[in-house]
Amino acid sequence: MKALLKNYRQSPRKVRLIANVIRGKSIPKALTSLSFLEKKAAAPIRKLIESALSNAKREGLKKDELKISDIQVNQGFSFMRYRPRARGQASPIRKRTSHISLTLGKATAPRILKTKRGRKAKRTKETTITHA
Repeated sequence: MKALLKNYRQSPRKVRLIANVIRGKSIPKALTSLSFLEKKAAAPIRKLIESALSNAKREGLKKDELKISDIQVNQGFSFMRYRPRARGQASPIRKRTSHISLTLGKATAPRILKTKRGRKAKRTKETTITHA
């Protein structure tokens, strides 16, 4: 239930903004939130989720049972271009690329913490400071 997108031509810093929005969400919620984002990286990440989803369906898992357990955006290679500057110099321009890896996991039901009935939490002894 993995999917990879290599050499995506956008800087990792910009793609991580989108990855942080969908990290840990269920698949339907992630696809809905991606459809409302007006960022360039939203469309390729949406296709990446659909690719991972088709890999999961091949293994017999359903869309509603899955969540995005891990999404990583790493730096790929950088194209080096040069811009002419004053006095015959040149300054480098780095056109960065990204590698995006996505892992789907099974969604678990939210855990409910059980407390003992009839007992309150113990309070710690409060000390007051008096000025002399």
